[in-house]
Amino acid sequence: MEILGFDFSVQQRVAGVDEVGRGPLVGNVVAAAVILDPAKPIAGLADSKKLSEKKRDLLYDEIVEKALAWCIASASPAEIDELNILHASMLAMRRAVLGLSIEPEFVYVDGNRCPELPYPSEPVVKGDSKIKEISAASIIAKVARDREMKALDALYPDYGFAKHKGYPTAAHFDALKKFGPLAEHRRSFRPVRELITD
Repeated sequence: MEILGFDFSVQQRVAGVDEVGRGPLVGNVVAAAVILDPAKPIAGLADSKKLSEKKRDLLYDEIVEKALAWCIASASPAEIDELNILHASMLAMRRAVLGLSIEPEFVYVDGNRCPELPYPSEPVVKGDSKIKEISAASIIAKVARDREMKALDALYPDYGFAKHKGYPTAAHFDALKKFGPLAEHRRSFRPVRELITD
């Protein structure tokens, strides 16, 4: 198969990149990039949303151990507020790809657009269920962000972050109304913005 004149039958360094956390009201948007090792196949790679937490954790450890290269990167709530969530997601994905210890020869990006990259790249809609490199990236990004939410939960147990992971659930809305937004909340998101009085 050739894309952009690139012969995929002979190359080894394909990176997959995905992000997690566009929808939550709090915390970073987290991206990951992964270059898998063809000599060390990993069974069970799939869209992280379709895997149990236990399975994701097991695959996370296997990906980190077996991949040729991987990188987790993020964009902060302040960057999300400044750039908007789409551009912050692109920034996080760009940071993840550029943070790889091995340069990829081609990059598959989950979704319908690519961040600006110095490598040939192609967006793939629902790529996390079609391309194993993107599946691997989605898994480690999801696990990394969930761990960030658990750490935030330990700091602010009243908000329930370990359960809803920052998504706009009824429990999260209730906590926001009762205790107010935290510094980690995304102030440009309407449910948070409406509660800011200063």
